[in-house]
Amino acid sequence: MVDTTTNYMGLKLKNPLVPSASPLSKDIGMIKEMEDAGAAAVVLYSLFEEQIIQEQNAHDYFMTYGSESYAEALTYFPETEEYARGPEDYLEHIRKAKEVVNIPIIASLNGVSKSGWLKYAKLIEQAGADALELNVYYVAADFSTDSEIVENIYIRDLKAVKEHVKIPVAMKLSPYFSSMANMAKKLDEAGADALVLFNRFYQPDFDLDNLEIVPNLTLSHSWELRLPLRWLAILYGRIEAGLAATSGIQNYTDLIKVLMAGGDVAMICSELLRNGIKRIPEILSDLTNWMEVNEYGSVSLMKGSMSQRSVADPAAFERANYMKILNTYKI
Repeated sequence: MVDTTTNYMGLKLKNPLVPSASPLSKDIGMIKEMEDAGAAAVVLYSLFEEQIIQEQNAHDYFMTYGSESYAEALTYFPETEEYARGPEDYLEHIRKAKEVVNIPIIASLNGVSKSGWLKYAKLIEQAGADALELNVYYVAADFSTDSEIVENIYIRDLKAVKEHVKIPVAMKLSPYFSSMANMAKKLDEAGADALVLFNRFYQPDFDLDNLEIVPNLTLSHSWELRLPLRWLAILYGRIEAGLAATSGIQNYTDLIKVLMAGGDVAMICSELLRNGIKRIPEILSDLTNWMEVNEYGSVSLMKGSMSQRSVADPAAFERANYMKILNTYKI
């Protein structure tokens, strides 16, 4: 019998397969279904600070509209600070999920302000989340913002949250840093319990018929795993933070690659949206069978076995492999 347990930012998980933030986690029944299917933990859909602000602004408008006509209306409704639900639905969702399932529930927070990160992180912890993933979606479109300012935003927000909550905190980040290794090291030193590689930014598309910019969501494919694999392999053993891969996990071979590169867990989303929650037990069964055939008694024996520190050719993860690919390609 093989041992599929793994440790992710202090959480002991029964296996390394974790459904990442997606619409599936908006339904308590589906969270329970994912647990029953074998999911080791579930990352909830993200709480966006902008949505809360918009809801509060809308509430302010409708609560005060026409109040100038009737003096008594000015005090008829409670103050917005007292009445606004804010993230209450999300917090209640965490509470209900914790009542229904036994696996860890990892909340996801997408903030825009330092005060927002702190306020909602503390509320999420109080609601019972086992861990928190900071889902940073920052597009540096301001020409006056240099790279150091962008990096400091990530580090500042992480430090602030870590100072105010006791649950583990993961940082989900993009690969678009000029020095990814250095940024990972800085986040590690700032106290990140894990790094999630990588945030998949959704790019806008053009509607040529209506001459409009429209959102475009494309589910990921296995080839997109190559970028997270490279950085998992480079970072493994060089930072203290746990490592998770997201984007491109479709089957058991993708999961094995993540583990061998050095990941603690593989986060799956597109494959579940495409083919259903039934893929969880199928992938886990295939993983177990492969481990038995190849005589791996535990996930820990696999972890990092193909990282940059472990392979015979460490340069394969760097520039040398680029030259090799160009020289070996045949037309």
